[in-house]
Amino acid sequence: MSETTFGTHPGNDTSQDDNENKFLTFRLGDEEYGVEILRVREIIGLIDITPLPKTADYVKGVINLRGKIIPVIELRTKFALPPVEYTEATCVIVVEVEDQHGGEQFSMGVIVDTVSEVLDIAKDLIEPAPRFGFSLNTDFILGMGKVIDGEEQRVTILLDIDKVLIAGELTELANDVEGNNESEPATESAKEAA
Repeated sequence: MSETTFGTHPGNDTSQDDNENKFLTFRLGDEEYGVEILRVREIIGLIDITPLPKTADYVKGVINLRGKIIPVIELRTKFALPPVEYTEATCVIVVEVEDQHGGEQFSMGVIVDTVSEVLDIAKDLIEPAPRFGFSLNTDFILGMGKVIDGEEQRVTILLDIDKVLIAGELTELANDVEGNNESEPATESAKEAA
């Protein structure tokens, strides 16, 4: 799979307003999800992922993307969906996430079954996520986008990518990646401080 780059970059004529209602959609099994196109940096095929020790099962590790170390999570595992074999359609969406507490931004790779398309979903076609009480956390759902394609109507689950990982998980993941890049003496001093 070839790389596809998104987002606003110097030299692009596309303004932020033009992309405000656009969502990149992807599939996990039979379900369609979407993420704000402004958060998407690029889409890449699966490349070598270096595992990180002592991390959650949905954290697959890190990739080296043009010299930048980026953590990679698998959404299937995070959403407690049954595992499947990776195929040629399996890819990594590189998104920009923001820690809700610290305000720090960093890139993260998200493994999905396949990327579908870019949809323009107007605000009036997005309904709030349904509430299921305390048993199910739907905070990571930005809303339910109603997609009308000719005679066909379907619902796409729109994700708030900042909340897919809760604040503690996001900070822990960032620290794991930073710790992986530190030299051995720095790691030893961190152990002594703990």
